Order: sequence, then structure tokens, then C-alpha cells
Amino acid sequence: MTTQQFGKYGWSPERIRSLAGKTYVITGANSGTGFEAARIFLSKGAKVVMMNRNPEKSAVAIGKLQQELGTSCPVSFIQMDLASLASVSEAAAQLLESVPQIDALICNAAIAQVAQQEITTDGFESQLGVNHFGHFLLCGLLFNRIEASSGRIVVVGSNAYKMGLKTIQFDDLNFDAKYTAWNAYAQSKLAQLMFAYELQYRLANHFASRLASPLTIGKDTKGSNVEVHVCHPGASRTNLLMDTASTFNKALWSVLSRVIAQPAEKGAWPQVMCATEQDLKPQRYYGPTKRAQTVGAVDECQLEALALEREVATKLWQVSEQKTGFTWPF
Repeated sequence: MTTQQFGKYGWSPERIRSLAGKTYVITGANSGTGFEAARIFLSKGAKVVMMNRNPEKSAVAIGKLQQELGTSCPVSFIQMDLASLASVSEAAAQLLESVPQIDALICNAAIAQVAQQEITTDGFESQLGVNHFGHFLLCGLLFNRIEASSGRIVVVGSNAYKMGLKTIQFDDLNFDAKYTAWNAYAQSKLAQLMFAYELQYRLANHFASRLASPLTIGKDTKGSNVEVHVCHPGASRTNLLMDTASTFNKALWSVLSRVIAQPAEKGAWPQVMCATEQDLKPQRYYGPTKRAQTVGAVDECQLEALALEREVATKLWQVSEQKTGFTWPF
């Protein structure tokens, strides 16, 4: 069951007042919905740090924003390749050295429909490696800074989570036995959602147990102020498929996107909302609500129970810590 929290026309950036003094970190922000989210934040007075793989494309993106919003527009770039855990660690260290405040980390970057199986330098199927493992590590490395700012973690998912195999294939994460672009992509997006909801759960229960323990008396018992929210962009006109999908799927999307998709700017609204809107609740899923959640008013969407299966999520968390070499403190 879903609710219409934002009325007939849904959420829009008009609800945002000044964001002066805020800093937003966005992965994959040199184009598409990440770029449009950066533009919205900057137009409201915030600072934006892009974490992108390609320096040349990032320079072009920053140039466009500065041309539109002024040369003093506070946008910067840190190079990071989510397909490399070493790169993620190096980028996180650089960010922590240069950015004293993170009001929201937006896990927006993704690859999709990789035509042939590709394995990252760390041995992961590329879509699972980029979309999930890379962000899992990044969130962990930046968590203390986000918490110090009473900030948020926003995970940008996809409705593909409820397609494909509809679970995590732990006995063959890389699809070595039978690789299909769609199943691998769907698994990576389900993993992202499961991580986000498991993080919500662990935060709530970890700090609840601290508050209930007599050992915390006289210590800091305020708990964590970090919020974790999940959204999806619907069907938006971006270049997500252009670098990775098969020739057929690229051609098909180029035709379909003109008919069924919305502009990238509207696809960015859910992540901007999750980073700024007050009184959002856990275990919710936000995005376009019309035409099978592809376009239309941004609000709460139906969330399938499979994304909240704790047994699977707990195992995924353990596997993710093992694969990334990062152990969360709760």
C-alpha cells in the first residue's frame, strides 16, 4: 500500500527553500540524472562534489554548470572508479581531506545491461561491482562524516530490482554458469535496495540497543541522525545504456525513450527529494508513480516484499563486507 504524501502533482523542486551552507556529494554526476540533480542543488545555493570516473567529461559538465549558474558556482570533482575498490578508497580519502561536511551522499552512478560478462579488477561481475560493492564501500568509508553532519545516504535504485531472478544468487554472484545482461543488472539493483533497507534496520536497532543499555549512561546517547532513503528515476532519457548495452538494446531504447521516457531533469527529482525533504519514513521507495512507475508525479511507490527479506539481506551484508574488506561498526 502506498500513500500520496505530496498531493495530486507529487513532489517538485519548488518545495525546496535555500540550501545555502549544504554540501551534496553525487556519484556519476557528469550527465543524466546525476548532472540534473547537481544543477538543482546548485541553483538552490548548495555546494556539490561530483565523484565521477571520467575527468574530461567531468570538466565539460562543470563548464556547463558554471556557464549557466556563474563561474563562482561551487561545484568540484573527485575522480573515482566504482569498479575498483582501490579507487573508491583513494577517492573517499581525498573527499574526507577536502570536504568537512556531507549533508547527503547520493549513490547515483550505475551501469546497466552490460552485453557480455565483464569482471572488475577485484573479481566482481561489473554491474554488481559498480552498482553495489563500490557504493557499499563508499558509504562505509564516508559514514562518520555523514553522521557528523546529521546527513543522509540516498540510494538510487531501479524497478529492475523486482525483475530477473528476484533474489541474490549467492552460489554464482558473477553468473559464470549462465550470464545474461538483464539478470545480472536486476541482481545488482536488488542488492542496492537490500543494502539500503538493511542499513536503515541496523542503524535503528544499533542505536536503540545503545540507548537501552545501562552502559551508555553518562555517555553520548543521542543515537545516529543519519537518514537512509531509497528512490528510483523511472524511465528517463539518459545515456545509461549507451556505453554498455548490446547494439540491439541501444537501438530499441533510442526509439522507446522518445515515447515512454521523461526528461533526465524529472528523473533527478526523486534523489533530490530524498536528500532534502523532511519527514520521510524508512522502508519506503520513492519515484515516478504513473505508467507502471516510469513517469509522472513523484511520490511513494509500491515496494515489493522481496526487497525487505532480512535473511537474504543479512547474508548479502556479510558477503559484501567480506568482498570489500570493509567491516561496518554495527
